[in-house]
Amino acid sequence: MSTKATLRPAALARRRALAAAEVAQRSQQLCEQLFRHFPVGEWRWLHLFLPLARRNEPDTWPIIRRIWTDFPAVQLAVPVVQADGISLRNFALSPATQLFENRWGIPEPAADPATEVLPMAFDAVLVPLLAVDETGQRVGYGGGYYDRFLAQCRPGTPFIGLNVLDEAPHGRIADVLPTDVPLTACLTPGGVRRF
Repeated sequence: MSTKATLRPAALARRRALAAAEVAQRSQQLCEQLFRHFPVGEWRWLHLFLPLARRNEPDTWPIIRRIWTDFPAVQLAVPVVQADGISLRNFALSPATQLFENRWGIPEPAADPATEVLPMAFDAVLVPLLAVDETGQRVGYGGGYYDRFLAQCRPGTPFIGLNVLDEAPHGRIADVLPTDVPLTACLTPGGVRRF
């Protein structure tokens, strides 16, 4: 069994080694996998994250553009990290949304109360990750933002991890916490793994 502390830097290094063109190609494959394996058009609200390009995160813009073009009834929301340093709030994303970079370089919309979307509204959540184990437990950057947010979503909401690293789940993460929320599925460029 591996720990988050060993999996995190190893996954970051593997992801950092990818060329920008490879990240773009794999992100397009993630987009195709999402629409192939999930009923995106049936969702009313989808939460997704905007990519931190310098960390080679999955580029979610192909997913966003396809939804805006082919599924205009599906509404999108993205997270905004709060000043408390431990929580996320979610705000609607539309073609007209103006984005600003936060202190980590992540694009975010302005925190306008009129466009806030509560966690219970989401029909599915796309989740960033560095690694995942065979039970759906994920390794992120270690801040716990997503675990706190996912715990507030409706029971049964699909939590779908996106990983540009096309690798099988690791055995089991040894240091899973009671507050860790497992994924429902994980998409890689090569397919989907359901937990």
